[in-house]
Amino acid sequence: MQNKRSLRKSMHKPHDIKAVVIGTSAGGLYALKKLLPALPARFPCPLMIVQHMSPHSDNYMVRMLNEKSAITVKEADEKEPVVPGTAYIAPPDYHLLVEFDFTLSLSMEEKVNYSRPSIDVLFETAADAYGSHLLGIVLTGANADGAEGLAYIKKKGGYTVVQQPADAESPAMPEAAIARARPHKILSLSEMIALLAKAEFCAGH
Repeated sequence: MQNKRSLRKSMHKPHDIKAVVIGTSAGGLYALKKLLPALPARFPCPLMIVQHMSPHSDNYMVRMLNEKSAITVKEADEKEPVVPGTAYIAPPDYHLLVEFDFTLSLSMEEKVNYSRPSIDVLFETAADAYGSHLLGIVLTGANADGAEGLAYIKKKGGYTVVQQPADAESPAMPEAAIARARPHKILSLSEMIALLAKAEFCAGH
């Protein structure tokens, strides 16, 4: 009986997570301005983020988020090893990928879901690298990017969370992710912040 209870618990709560990936589009800056500053400086996982943006964007968003957050927020660099307590944001017009040695790589290959960076590309490569130790999150957005990637994270044994569509500035992306991936949790932004801020799910926490 104890084993059955433990299994049910593991199915409904993230556990032994070693990395977090987040995808967002329209309305994402507002969501990230709420979420990242809520994390403790010693957040025990790295975070990799795709925010759809103009190819000509400067790094104002990254600088602003870094200034407001206790964790380090930076633009991802080629061949950079990921470390806890840091959020890596995909540069404009580059796909962000996670390699099997837990370093990052950047690519200018074709757009996926009309997007570069693509959430699906990040999610799928991170799922291949981290397997069941990955937490995937889809936030507000106006297209379907991230739905296939989130389903792939779930297939690989990772934990999946989507922002409640009614709570999102743009509900289309959460709705697509819910329909395709059937995520473990559908949460408001405030509930998601509470989940991440405690960081009890991170391996070695």
